[in-house]
Amino acid sequence: MKNIAVIGAGTMGNGIAHTFAQCGFQVNLIDVNETALQNGLATISKNLDRLLAKEKISEADKTNTLANISSFTNLKAGVKQTDLVVEAATENLDLKLSIFKQLDAVCPPEIILATNTSSISITQIAAATKRADKVIGMHFMNPVPIMQLVEVIRGYNTSDLVCETIMQLSKTLRKTPVEVNDYPGFVANRILMPMLNEAMETLYNGVAGVQEIDTVMKLGMAHPMGPLQLADFIGLDVCLSILNVLYDGFKNPKYAPCPLLVNMVRAGKLGVKSGEGFYDYTTSKKAETVSKQFS
Repeated sequence: MKNIAVIGAGTMGNGIAHTFAQCGFQVNLIDVNETALQNGLATISKNLDRLLAKEKISEADKTNTLANISSFTNLKAGVKQTDLVVEAATENLDLKLSIFKQLDAVCPPEIILATNTSSISITQIAAATKRADKVIGMHFMNPVPIMQLVEVIRGYNTSDLVCETIMQLSKTLRKTPVEVNDYPGFVANRILMPMLNEAMETLYNGVAGVQEIDTVMKLGMAHPMGPLQLADFIGLDVCLSILNVLYDGFKNPKYAPCPLLVNMVRAGKLGVKSGEGFYDYTTSKKAETVSKQFS
């Protein structure tokens, strides 16, 4: 595989494109929104500048990486003559089903279709195609160029050959792939999201404040980032979406989203992406939000 199409130029999509391109792959970055594409390319360039400043790459590495990326707003043109498609669109089932139906119609039957979904059933996504054996989950972690893990999720019909191909490809990207089976939340989010949700419940119940909760987990559990700060970083809307998938999938009340999270998302407090969540990112010094107003 040398030619990769990545669908979605947002945080995950541009990170995936960056990673493939830096490892020498030719990448077609696809997004229906031209502004999103340009923002994604600008983010890749900025992240390469950070690596350059830390002397982790050379100027030539940056130039070559950017040269390896082409951008498209037309899906059919973007996936033409590619060896693998990685979908990294918004975590929305209907959107993903629509994209995979389109991909199945325009991609040659031998092409593997991967999704970066963090919680949605691979088997359900594969059912929108006529190549369920060639549909697989390739769940990268954020920020993609830095984080080593790739969850490789087998759908019910994913073939052994396709799974092994993606495992080996992940290693080519200097990542550590871990094979898991297709159940709601897979491994990473099935364990992570209840922890973040419990931190929100702890805040909601008035046990401690935002910074106190995060400090306990950072200093007491050696977490590099507190759970509420991590939720802000992931995006509170994304956290809510994943918890809803877990709750719908297992029908277990332990996965029910905290009311505080629900109200913050309704209020547009989505974390870093909106400038405010459990912390305020609009000023140079992060400040705790007045979460009681969303209770």
